[in-house]
Amino acid sequence: MSDPNANLKDTISYSSSLDEVPSDAVIETTVENLEERGFSVVVTDSAGEALETIRSRIPADMSVMTGHSNTLDEIGFIEYLMDGDHNWENLRGEIQRIEDREERQRSRRTALTADYFLGSVNAVARTGELVAADHGSARIGAYPYAAENLVLVSGSNKIVPDLKTANARLEKVAYPLEEARAEKAYGTESSIGKQLIYRQEIIRGRTTVVLIRGRFGF
Repeated sequence: MSDPNANLKDTISYSSSLDEVPSDAVIETTVENLEERGFSVVVTDSAGEALETIRSRIPADMSVMTGHSNTLDEIGFIEYLMDGDHNWENLRGEIQRIEDREERQRSRRTALTADYFLGSVNAVARTGELVAADHGSARIGAYPYAAENLVLVSGSNKIVPDLKTANARLEKVAYPLEEARAEKAYGTESSIGKQLIYRQEIIRGRTTVVLIRGRFGF
């Protein structure tokens, strides 16, 4: 699985101290605090294991949608979803085939209510909060409530000590790297247009966080 953004971190100035892979003890504490806040958590050791975890958790005939996520790209989920070797309804693929811009936009809004919506976050606080942001709201619109089930995949490099540092990571790591990616991919700027602090999940079993030991995503 090739990562088209693999070299960005070598060319862009960002706070690398907020992008370190933590110890097993830190991961364990983070998992405990996430679970106390109502999130289900699965810790995996590789991209392949993370992909298999996701595949095994989505039943057949479910509608599946994703927000933009470098992490999902890196573990091969987007390729797997688009190749069609599954029994899901691929909303992402359906939307990409719509030529009319207004109809495509309406379908993207509807897709936020998918049976399973997958994405990532920009920071995971050791204290159990999740921080994510969008230029628009094409993914985080699904996170708090719209999606029936939510699967958030994150590298352990996004774990930071607390919520204040999580917000700093968004500003000093995720944003400059995403800005560079957007410029490279689309020739346009990005922004922290809308930001979500996910402090608690009150619906048991709705939101699963898949943590991958290692450096994945922004």
